[in-house]
Amino acid sequence: MNPTRILPDLQASLLCEEVRQEINGNFILIGIIGAIRVPQVPITALKLCVFNRWTAGIGQFTESVRLMAPDQTTVVRKSQVKFALQDPSHHATNVTLFSQIEFRAAGTYFLEILVDDVMKLRFPLAVTVVKPPQQQQQQPPTDPDQPPIAPPSNEG
Repeated sequence: MNPTRILPDLQASLLCEEVRQEINGNFILIGIIGAIRVPQVPITALKLCVFNRWTAGIGQFTESVRLMAPDQTTVVRKSQVKFALQDPSHHATNVTLFSQIEFRAAGTYFLEILVDDVMKLRFPLAVTVVKPPQQQQQQPPTDPDQPPIAPPSNEG
Protein backbone atom coordinates (compact mmCIF):
# COMPACT_ATOMS: atom_id res chain seq x y z
CA MET A 1 0.00 0.00 0.00
CA ASN A 2 1.42 3.39 -1.05
CA PRO A 3 1.43 6.21 1.47
CA THR A 4 -0.78 9.18 0.71
CA ARG A 5 0.83 11.63 -1.69
CA ILE A 6 1.10 15.13 -0.19
CA LEU A 7 2.19 18.12 -2.26
CA PRO A 8 5.17 19.81 -0.52
CA ASP A 9 5.40 23.34 0.82
CA LEU A 10 7.99 25.74 -0.56
CA GLN A 11 9.94 26.70 2.55
CA ALA A 12 12.29 29.15 0.80
CA SER A 13 13.06 30.50 -2.66
CA LEU A 14 15.89 32.96 -3.22
CA LEU A 15 17.60 34.36 -6.31
CA CYS A 16 21.34 34.76 -5.82
CA GLU A 17 24.65 35.01 -7.62
CA GLU A 18 26.04 31.70 -6.39
CA VAL A 19 25.25 28.74 -4.14
CA ARG A 20 27.95 26.65 -2.50
CA GLN A 21 27.65 23.55 -0.37
CA GLU A 22 29.90 22.92 2.61
CA ILE A 23 31.34 19.50 3.35
CA ASN A 24 28.78 19.11 6.17
CA GLY A 25 25.93 19.63 3.69
CA ASN A 26 25.00 23.20 4.67
CA PHE A 27 24.48 25.72 1.91
CA ILE A 28 26.07 29.14 1.50
CA LEU A 29 24.16 31.65 -0.62
CA ILE A 30 26.26 34.46 -2.10
CA GLY A 31 24.85 37.74 -3.37
CA ILE A 32 21.11 37.45 -2.75
CA ILE A 33 19.48 39.48 -5.52
CA GLY A 34 16.47 41.74 -5.03
CA ALA A 35 16.89 43.72 -8.25
CA ILE A 36 19.32 43.91 -11.14
CA ARG A 37 20.81 47.32 -11.96
CA VAL A 38 22.60 47.54 -15.31
CA PRO A 39 24.26 50.32 -17.36
CA GLN A 40 22.26 49.44 -20.50
CA VAL A 41 20.04 46.84 -22.12
CA PRO A 42 20.25 44.43 -23.74
CA ILE A 43 22.71 42.83 -21.33
CA THR A 44 23.65 39.24 -20.52
CA ALA A 45 23.88 37.92 -16.96
CA LEU A 46 26.62 35.31 -16.77
CA LYS A 47 24.99 33.32 -13.97
CA LEU A 48 21.89 33.43 -11.78
CA CYS A 49 20.99 30.76 -9.21
CA VAL A 50 17.57 29.97 -7.75
CA PHE A 51 17.73 28.24 -4.36
CA ASN A 52 14.53 26.34 -3.46
CA ARG A 53 13.86 24.28 -0.35
CA TRP A 54 10.81 22.01 -0.14
CA THR A 55 9.33 20.32 2.95
CA ALA A 56 6.18 18.74 4.44
CA GLY A 57 5.40 16.52 1.43
CA ILE A 58 5.32 12.84 0.53
CA GLY A 59 5.98 11.45 -2.93
CA GLN A 60 7.84 12.22 -6.13
CA PHE A 61 7.54 15.66 -7.67
CA THR A 62 8.69 17.87 -10.54
CA GLU A 63 9.88 21.38 -9.71
CA SER A 64 9.68 23.99 -12.47
CA VAL A 65 11.42 27.36 -12.31
CA ARG A 66 10.49 29.93 -14.95
CA LEU A 67 11.88 33.38 -15.62
CA MET A 68 9.15 35.41 -17.31
CA ALA A 69 9.71 38.57 -19.38
CA PRO A 70 7.99 41.87 -18.49
CA ASP A 71 5.16 41.03 -20.92
CA GLN A 72 4.35 38.16 -18.48
CA THR A 73 3.85 35.68 -21.35
CA THR A 74 7.36 35.18 -22.76
CA VAL A 75 9.39 32.52 -20.96
CA VAL A 76 12.99 33.79 -20.91
CA ARG A 77 14.29 30.58 -19.31
CA LYS A 78 12.79 27.44 -17.79
CA SER A 79 14.22 24.56 -15.79
CA GLN A 80 12.73 21.36 -14.40
CA VAL A 81 14.07 18.91 -11.84
CA LYS A 82 12.56 15.83 -10.22
CA PHE A 83 12.82 15.25 -6.48
CA ALA A 84 11.29 13.02 -3.80
CA LEU A 85 10.25 13.36 -0.18
CA GLN A 86 9.77 10.15 1.82
CA ASP A 87 8.37 11.75 4.98
CA PRO A 88 6.78 15.12 5.83
CA SER A 89 9.67 15.85 8.24
CA HIS A 90 12.22 15.60 5.41
CA HIS A 91 13.26 18.39 3.08
CA ALA A 92 14.68 18.66 -0.43
CA THR A 93 16.91 21.47 -1.67
CA ASN A 94 17.11 22.23 -5.38
CA VAL A 95 19.45 24.76 -6.97
CA THR A 96 18.67 25.92 -10.50
CA LEU A 97 21.53 27.49 -12.45
CA PHE A 98 20.63 29.82 -15.29
CA SER A 99 23.66 30.89 -17.33
CA GLN A 100 23.99 33.43 -20.12
CA ILE A 101 20.55 35.01 -19.60
CA GLU A 102 19.90 37.93 -21.93
CA PHE A 103 17.77 40.73 -20.53
CA ARG A 104 16.61 42.47 -23.71
CA ALA A 105 14.65 45.24 -22.01
CA ALA A 106 14.39 46.96 -18.67
CA GLY A 107 11.26 46.23 -16.67
CA THR A 108 9.78 43.86 -14.13
CA TYR A 109 10.53 40.21 -14.82
CA PHE A 110 8.97 37.45 -12.72
CA LEU A 111 10.35 34.23 -11.25
CA GLU A 112 7.75 31.49 -10.97
CA ILE A 113 8.24 28.39 -8.82
CA LEU A 114 5.92 25.44 -9.48
CA VAL A 115 5.64 21.88 -8.21
CA ASP A 116 3.77 19.44 -10.47
CA ASP A 117 2.37 22.43 -12.42
CA VAL A 118 0.95 24.06 -9.25
CA MET A 119 2.23 27.60 -8.74
CA LYS A 120 3.76 27.91 -5.28
CA LEU A 121 5.43 31.30 -5.59
CA ARG A 122 5.75 34.14 -8.07
CA PHE A 123 7.96 37.11 -7.30
CA PRO A 124 9.14 40.20 -9.22
CA LEU A 125 12.68 40.88 -10.39
CA ALA A 126 13.20 44.49 -11.48
CA VAL A 127 15.81 45.07 -14.18
CA THR A 128 16.67 48.78 -14.09
CA VAL A 129 19.02 50.84 -16.24
CA VAL A 130 21.20 53.02 -13.99
CA LYS A 131 23.86 55.46 -15.16
CA PRO A 132 27.38 54.54 -14.01
CA PRO A 133 28.67 56.80 -11.19
CA GLN A 134 31.28 58.57 -13.37
CA GLN A 135 28.53 59.77 -15.75
CA GLN A 136 26.49 61.10 -12.85
CA GLN A 137 29.47 63.09 -11.50
CA GLN A 138 30.56 64.64 -14.80
CA GLN A 139 27.97 67.40 -14.66
CA PRO A 140 27.40 68.58 -11.09
CA PRO A 141 24.16 70.41 -10.46
CA THR A 142 24.54 74.17 -10.56
CA ASP A 143 22.77 76.70 -8.40
CA PRO A 144 21.97 79.89 -10.37
CA ASP A 145 22.45 82.00 -7.21
CA GLN A 146 25.99 80.70 -6.58
CA PRO A 147 29.01 81.80 -8.63
CA PRO A 148 30.95 78.97 -10.26
CA ILE A 149 33.75 77.51 -8.16
CA ALA A 150 37.18 77.76 -9.70
CA PRO A 151 39.36 74.65 -9.65
CA PRO A 152 42.21 74.69 -7.10
CA SER A 153 45.37 76.38 -8.27
CA ASN A 154 48.55 74.35 -8.64
CA GLU A 155 50.71 77.42 -8.06
CA GLY A 156 52.33 77.74 -4.77
